[in-house]
Amino acid sequence: MTRSALLCSMPAVGHVGPLLVVAQELHRRGWRVRMLTGARYEPMVTRAGIPFVPLPAEADTLDSIGAGDEKRERGLATINRGVERAFVDPAGPAAACLEQLLRGEPADVVLHDMTFLGVQTLFGRPRAERPLTVLCGIGPAGFSSRDTAPYGLGITPLRQPTLNRMRNRLLSRTSRLVLRPVHKSLDRFLADVGAPPLDGAFFMDVLSRSDLLAQFTVEDFEYHRSDAPPDLRFYGPMATAASQPTPAPPWFDELDPALPLVHVTQGTVANTDYSEVILPTVTALASLPVQVAVTTGGRDVDTLPALPANAFAASYLPYDELLERTSVLVTNGGYGGLHHAMRHGVPIVIAGDSEDKVETSARVQAAGVGINLRTGRPKASAIRDAVQRILADPSYAANARRIGAVIDTAPGATGLAEDIEKLLAGHSLSV
Repeated sequence: MTRSALLCSMPAVGHVGPLLVVAQELHRRGWRVRMLTGARYEPMVTRAGIPFVPLPAEADTLDSIGAGDEKRERGLATINRGVERAFVDPAGPAAACLEQLLRGEPADVVLHDMTFLGVQTLFGRPRAERPLTVLCGIGPAGFSSRDTAPYGLGITPLRQPTLNRMRNRLLSRTSRLVLRPVHKSLDRFLADVGAPPLDGAFFMDVLSRSDLLAQFTVEDFEYHRSDAPPDLRFYGPMATAASQPTPAPPWFDELDPALPLVHVTQGTVANTDYSEVILPTVTALASLPVQVAVTTGGRDVDTLPALPANAFAASYLPYDELLERTSVLVTNGGYGGLHHAMRHGVPIVIAGDSEDKVETSARVQAAGVGINLRTGRPKASAIRDAVQRILADPSYAANARRIGAVIDTAPGATGLAEDIEKLLAGHSLSV
């Protein structure tokens, strides 16, 4: 009998892409697979050979939030102002859509990204009366732990365990007070769909209710939690293959191999304001004996101002070839891009302080793979100092290579699919 899976993703490219990798692996294994996400991603989903199901308009909002000129903030301020609008408000319509889909065609497993709160509707019933649920960790893990500060602060663990846990307890109490509106809003939604209440838990802990917590990274790039949920597993990044090869511009083969190559990017989403990271970087490095490769994430290179003589630009570049030649990556910190860099052993200068980037930035720092500038608008002098420091200190590249080697041996989508099939067959997963 054919197994069936429903994959649920909030409408954002960094969410849809990794889940599509899993969808394709399940499809390859003979599963009946559907993906529920925003209308904008229908072409992306169907090109991958996966049937597409649209979210209702009331839940298809994430891409539009923050797309204007709103001031972006970091830490608890970002969570309090943003989580309710971005994730809690769409959760009710998303939950209703999920229930309707499952009534029309039941699924053996529902996979959901970490921001798709509509899945909470399933936890109001016994396990035997609902599908297996799999959390897909497309960003830094946010589960509460005595060993970590609350999610959203971007605070790395202290080396002294006793002091670390004392600090974390204090921060946990404070964060619950500061984030009281978010917790109340989430509890109202949980009550509306008949799901268990938070009962004093941190709002991110609703994620641990799923049967399998599949984190799309490796343990070496995540904080150690001595009290981690027992169903947490690490599968490595879900690398997405390009639909077609990206041609290299003429200047690519003319780069001087004797000079370090610094690559700077603001990704494909937060790339409308080059003054955040790209322009400070090319300014900072204009007088140094380096070359700079700029990608605009799909925008026309004519949207860039005049660049220094040592900087070269393209909308896209053949990324694997680029990273093989790159000495330092300067980025605003997309989760997928960081893993791609580490896979190639490239150290990182990271400048991100919005959305989940404050947490990815902290993990770059904690893993020793780069330097965290602690702002989304770094000064040119800070970028120059960080690049020079990384070029002078081989430990950053060594740590990136070490984690890259672990990524290369991670089980990936194949391992995740195998574990899902084991759980459906009634087997437990090895620790």
